[in-house]
Order: sequence, then structure tokens, then C-alpha cells
Amino acid sequence: MRNTNLILRAATGVALLGIGILVLVLVSGPAALPIVVQAQAEEGDTLYVYVYSSFVEWGPAAFVEQEFERRTGVDVQFVATGASREMLARLLTERDAGGTPADVFMGELNDVPKAKQFDLFEPLSVEDVPNLQFVPRELQVDPENTLIPYEHGFITLVYDTQALSAEELPRAFPDLLDGRFREALLVQDPRTSSVGHAFLFWTIYNFGELFPQYWERLLPNVLSVFPGWSAAYEAFQAGEAPIVVSFSTDACFDERYQPFFLEGQAYRTVFGAGVVKGTDNPSLAREFIDFLLSLEVQEKLPTTEFMFPANAQAELPEEWQRCAKVPPAPAVLPLSAVAENDDRWLQLWAETVVGR
Repeated sequence: MRNTNLILRAATGVALLGIGILVLVLVSGPAALPIVVQAQAEEGDTLYVYVYSSFVEWGPAAFVEQEFERRTGVDVQFVATGASREMLARLLTERDAGGTPADVFMGELNDVPKAKQFDLFEPLSVEDVPNLQFVPRELQVDPENTLIPYEHGFITLVYDTQALSAEELPRAFPDLLDGRFREALLVQDPRTSSVGHAFLFWTIYNFGELFPQYWERLLPNVLSVFPGWSAAYEAFQAGEAPIVVSFSTDACFDERYQPFFLEGQAYRTVFGAGVVKGTDNPSLAREFIDFLLSLEVQEKLPTTEFMFPANAQAELPEEWQRCAKVPPAPAVLPLSAVAENDDRWLQLWAETVVGR
């Protein structure tokens, strides 16, 4: 039976359709981009980059925009109206409705199978993106490089040290079900959030096809389900609950908020950037992705995105030796398993958590 106290915080203007795919109801007004757009500006004029909202709200978007414009004279327009999977759905909806302004997409590599299913991105190589040569092979999970890795990290649980002591924390997944953690957890919707998607995969990594039963038992301890990471973290900082699904590097942002690992694990997450098929600015899009992998951008990621840079030559801040945690046993599902099962897993999760 579903927890009737659970609050599902839906994203404004978003409707769920089918399994794991979104159809957007775009609002009218000057801030909204039309679904069907006219031909883009001539290459070299304007570059539209679709990205998750936290990259703009928390990350280095302002620096990237200003520096790329300074170098190329190109007007970079970040479009960031939601979480990563919402932006992917927006891109797909716009394209299928007649056209999209997007030239570049930035999102999580777990969505590569979905993107390939709908043929959204161009395959890339080191000839297209020279800085790809500095990205470790272990991060290049897509052999066609339709999304080029630019940052990575680990999804885990983070607690408020002013609300819980280290001794009170759960040590394993079954511990998280304990009644003392009732309504203590903030999570993200895996249908719209890459962070929520990774947390779902983490439970599948541990429980396999029995994951719905685990989620059923977890629900009394979940206070809220949010459409994206930003909203969940803001609620966490506001003191709504003492535990949130977030990143293993959160203490580098504020030492009050400390990550911890269940069973020594955290789930590896990799974010990448791709060239949207049909763009009028293919060369410019490739140049932008190469710039994302430059040391100038990569060395800003730890102090803005609080993520590990994908370029192995980038230096980490000295304090990261202390505050950035790496799990002893990183968890990750093969991308082939994600490709085969993701829609079904999302449907099972939705049936368990929201009853549809």
C-alpha cells in the first residue's frame, strides 16, 4: 500500500506520458521558446545549449558563456528550464513537433540508450573533439561518443550534521528502512531527474528485480519526491528533512552537509555533451564541446558544479583531498542493461511510488 503521506512535487508545465518519456506543456510568454521554430541563425551567430537547471543556477554557465563568446564572438544561449531528463524530453518533443533551436545537449550518460532510440545526437571522435584524448576510457561508456563526458561524480546519501550524528546513520540499505528514519529522506523523481535516475539504478544494483519491494518499504521514510536535484537540495538546506540523495562531494560546498555510503557504495554518474542532429551549427557545437573539456572549464567544475572533471589533466583543488569522498565500492549498471530495461524499471517505480 502506498504511503499516503508522501508528497510528490511535480514539475510545473510537465506531463508524464508512456514509460519514462515526457511531453511538455509549454507555457506562453516571453520566457518560453516555441516548440516549432524557424531556421536557426547562420553558423557562427548563436549557439543554443540545452542543459539541466543546476548547471546555470550553481555551475559555471556564466563563465562558459562569457569566455566562449570572447573567444569566438558567438552568442551562447543556455536553455535550462528543468532537470536533465526534463530537458531531454523537451528536446525530443520540440524535434518531433517540427524543429528545435538546440545545437548542443548536456546531460547524464544513462540517457544515451534513450537518445539513440530516437536518433538525437551525432557520433563524435577525437578528430571532432581533440580534448577527448584526455578523457579516461572508463568514462567513455558510449562507444560512439554521442555524449562526450565532461564531468563525473558519485550519487549517494548526504546528511545534515546539525540534525543527525554520524553514529545515527544507516550503514546498509536495510537500515534505511528503520522507523527512526520516518519521513527523513528527500529523493528525486527518476523520470525527470538524472540524480533520481541514478538512485533508482543504485537500488536495482543491490536488489535486482526485487527493487519495487524495497521501494514499497522505503516509502514511509520518504518525505518528498522532487522533479530535480536543485529543488530537493533547497528543501534539504531549509531543514525539511535530514537526509537527501545528492553527491559525494557535497562537503566541499558546505561541511555541514556530509556524504555517507551504504555498504561502502555510491552510484557513479557521468555527464556528457552532444551535438544535436540537424543543427545548423555543427562545427560550432563541436568547438563548444571541446571548450567544455579545456582546462579552463574543467578546473572550474569542482568549485561550481562540485563534480570531478573528465579531463584527466585537470588539477583538483587542494581541499578536495579532504572533502571529496570516493566510495570504496562504486556501483554502476552496464549501459546495455539500462538500454534493455530502463522503460520497464521506470514504469515499475511509478506504479510503486505514485500508483501509475
